[in-house]
Amino acid sequence: MKAILYDAPRSFRYADVPEPRIDDDEVLIRIRACGVCGTDLHIHEGEFAPRFPLIPGHEFAGEIAAAGPGAGNWQVGQRVVANCTRACGHCFFCRRGDTLRCENFIAYGIQLDGGFAEYLRIKGREVYALSSLSWREAVMVEPTSCAVHGLDVLARRPGSDVLIFGAGPTGQVLAQLLKRNGAARLTVAAPRGPKLALAERLSADRVVEVDRADPRRHRAALRDISANGFDYVVEATGVSAMCAEALHQVRRGGTLLVYGVYPENTSFAIDPLHVFRNEITIKGSFAEINDFGRALAYLEGGDVKVDELVTDEFALGDWEKALAHAHGRGGIKSVMIPPDA
Repeated sequence: MKAILYDAPRSFRYADVPEPRIDDDEVLIRIRACGVCGTDLHIHEGEFAPRFPLIPGHEFAGEIAAAGPGAGNWQVGQRVVANCTRACGHCFFCRRGDTLRCENFIAYGIQLDGGFAEYLRIKGREVYALSSLSWREAVMVEPTSCAVHGLDVLARRPGSDVLIFGAGPTGQVLAQLLKRNGAARLTVAAPRGPKLALAERLSADRVVEVDRADPRRHRAALRDISANGFDYVVEATGVSAMCAEALHQVRRGGTLLVYGVYPENTSFAIDPLHVFRNEITIKGSFAEINDFGRALAYLEGGDVKVDELVTDEFALGDWEKALAHAHGRGGIKSVMIPPDA
């Protein structure tokens, strides 16, 4: 089969590799589409602890091509998505029921071969059936599950005033979920362009154009919206400098959620007296492990709309073009399409 194969950071090729052979408790998925995530850009650089050689891609959707006798009641041709994360079940955190904090946490497309390929093998217990979603929508189940977990971490109160920095794919999903789950007023702040316009149409009560060259402009606009700051501020850009910006938009007693995917060894300055005096809570949200079912329910039910988020498709063999497109921040969301998919 054809796949994008990495031998080391930044070293990849479009290669012929053996088709996976499944165990009794596994299924073989014929990949129809696989989303390009910011995490994939970090994998390209060797960040996020990838294991090489590796086939990346963790936002995959496809059809059952084969099923082992112990994989469950899966039928050939059935349309599916699958949870890409796995816990060991026996470490300190797993034994506490804290599986997302597993000391041996692994994921398809990072430590296990992922969906930038024609076929993928995976445990049958990690698979979920699709009903009405198109392939372009189905690749958004995994990002939506991460956003669902982010809402759990945020634990916001009803009637709250919420600000999100960033209008990328996960920012768009987070904004919709927040608006449907307790945000009385939702503001999205991002650079001018189609992403911000889409957020304004799908979820935001207010939008603010971010100007990183002259932050005084968006700071003034945010003060006009809420002079005392916001109950909850979500930083979803993955730009560390924006974390400091976001922190100072949190009102007294409020919460900052660090949600974006950041390069390793980055940092931002925190004034501990500011945090102490204003009793600000800072939280992080990393991945997900048990939220696929809820994410799928939101998408299948139409409560979260993602059909406009996928703006670009690339043939699997054009990974270099897809990388350049992502680094150039083109479009909103890209997907890789295997041959004959």
